[in-house]
Amino acid sequence: MLDEIVIQLAAKFGDDIKLGPKVATGDEWLECRVDSLLGVAKYLRETLGYDYLNSVTAVDYCQTDEKKKIACEPHLEVVYHLSKLASKTSLVMKVLLPRWANDNVGELPDCPSVAAIWSTADWHEREVYDLFGVEFVGHPNMVRILCPEDWEGHPLRKDYEMPLEYHGIRGR
Repeated sequence: MLDEIVIQLAAKFGDDIKLGPKVATGDEWLECRVDSLLGVAKYLRETLGYDYLNSVTAVDYCQTDEKKKIACEPHLEVVYHLSKLASKTSLVMKVLLPRWANDNVGELPDCPSVAAIWSTADWHEREVYDLFGVEFVGHPNMVRILCPEDWEGHPLRKDYEMPLEYHGIRGR
């Protein structure tokens, strides 16, 4: 089924769409270039009927342990879980982003917001912003949702270092 969706999307969006590699778990996904995300999202909703966004999350592929090796360059993946409620079918779509915009450490990468397409993205994108440091361009209220507004850093990034103290309160 995913192959059919990829064929339809590739006919419209070309090389901006591809099928993710088959992994041991058997779960497949659709990979979309960040530049085409809004067009693909609209097409998935309006033409293919994916009317519900279950979640938006992220994965940080950063190697912090020299003994372990990952088979890819460090990057972030924004992961979208979509459903067609009537037919009870689902789809996973990923968008790959650099860990830092323009290779400047500390400069957050951006991704278009899909909150105007699926309203459930509102809180999910804020959570990804807060915990992973992805700015969602066009989001109606891009502010932290779990950490205090003055919190420094993004706690689910693998290179995050927990502060020893916050406003005079000592941790650990």
